[in-house]
Amino acid sequence: MVFTTVSESAHNELRRKAPHKHEGFGLTQIIATETFDVGLLLSEAHTCSYIAGQQARMIFVDPHTNVDLALYSQLSRLGFRRSGNFLYAPNCEACESCVPSRVAAQRFKRNRSQQRCWIKNADIVIEQTSNIDMAEHYLVYANYIRQRHADGDMYPPSMKQFHDYLGIPWVCTSYLEMRLADKLIGCAVIDGIDHGISATYTYFHPDFAHRSLGTLAILFQLDLIRQLGLDYLYLGYWIEACQKMSYKRNYRPLEVFQGNCWRELK
Repeated sequence: MVFTTVSESAHNELRRKAPHKHEGFGLTQIIATETFDVGLLLSEAHTCSYIAGQQARMIFVDPHTNVDLALYSQLSRLGFRRSGNFLYAPNCEACESCVPSRVAAQRFKRNRSQQRCWIKNADIVIEQTSNIDMAEHYLVYANYIRQRHADGDMYPPSMKQFHDYLGIPWVCTSYLEMRLADKLIGCAVIDGIDHGISATYTYFHPDFAHRSLGTLAILFQLDLIRQLGLDYLYLGYWIEACQKMSYKRNYRPLEVFQGNCWRELK
């Protein structure tokens, strides 16, 4: 990778529209890669949200890039994630703890706990849609953030935050609405890529926490991938030292992207 000059308009657009979870730092440089004709904006160091005492740094795909499905799929293979209208990946100077992870769907088998979750929630209707009622969904999302993530950098929730982060679907985006007796109780936001699904975010009403809706959402996505004859469910970054991310090890075989290649996590 080599450093080149960032266009002022691209710099200002990303600084102005960067998703809530990455606010609070500036963007200083643009990187050109030999792998793709894609500019990557490099953030300044900022406080890590996951590991105490660590400084984090991100790279974002230049917002002027025309990201089609083929490019998005390939960037997913290289560990990039989508947040709102932006694709990003960790690029920390002194830490490599954030590891991209994915589940090999065709080889996945539910364990006993996951099978119980699947059976217990047989009365929940899950419908895949490309359009949602923003007001209805925001009520569930806001309750989720207030009660489950009040200590995180997405608190307090706002309609603008919700809209910018999850309410601007790409062509490949779907919403998996979870309803009980016609009442919306949760939703998983997913992106369909050419070899699987990228799980963007899941939120649910805290009153239904006993239903393990996060687990149900992952199981449903894995089932959907198998039905489509595809390969992987991308679960985002796994950090061994972060307890909140330990659940990802429950979905096996789990693969992680380290040393520029994917390997199965034992």
